[in-house]
Amino acid sequence: MANVIITGTSRGIGFELAKLFADEGHQVLALSRNNASITELQHRNIISFPFDLSNSLDFEKLEAYLEHWKTVDILINNAGKLLNKPFLETDDKDFEEIYKVNVFGVAKLTKLVLPKMLKKGHVVSVSSVGGVQGSMKFPGLSAYSSSKGAVITLTELWAEEFKETGPSFNVLALGAVQTEMLEEAFPGYQAPISALEMATYIKDFALTGHKFYNGKLMQVSSSMP
Repeated sequence: MANVIITGTSRGIGFELAKLFADEGHQVLALSRNNASITELQHRNIISFPFDLSNSLDFEKLEAYLEHWKTVDILINNAGKLLNKPFLETDDKDFEEIYKVNVFGVAKLTKLVLPKMLKKGHVVSVSSVGGVQGSMKFPGLSAYSSSKGAVITLTELWAEEFKETGPSFNVLALGAVQTEMLEEAFPGYQAPISALEMATYIKDFALTGHKFYNGKLMQVSSSMP
């Protein structure tokens, strides 16, 4: 059984991921700013405490907790912050808040966890099709989509830097999934894929994908708004 860290577990894909891994017997550390919903599960294989990717004090708390884990097998960088706002109305603070979570927080968490990971470990980062070069783009998502593009490039760089020692790094650029975040970005749009369906795919990929891929971007999308 694996030791798994998942961010953004308060709702949507992250919440379903935590349940799926835990139900299979894996030990899950579920991290999110609001952990009430995951705590209510009272699952014996899930440990959770409030964690904000933009708060340095929370990283100290996590570092102290990880002393109890000999290794981390899987890290899923799932948490993300959305901003849907016209570019000319998007100020420096807006960009900073998005990048603090979606880029700087992902990098800081990965850096913290890496010493606990072995060559067979797997870091899976969740990006967006909107962050892929040449993909369809949408107005209002300058900060969000560009931050997701940064995550793709970081993944490629990490895979190269750690190719001899591991772990493996891959990134999944998701299309439309029926989550609260999708509703915030595209009100009224109904995606053909549920959060549970996508979480099932990501879980299986996290457990096996490192055997076949490293430094790869996979676009997991059947539709776009």
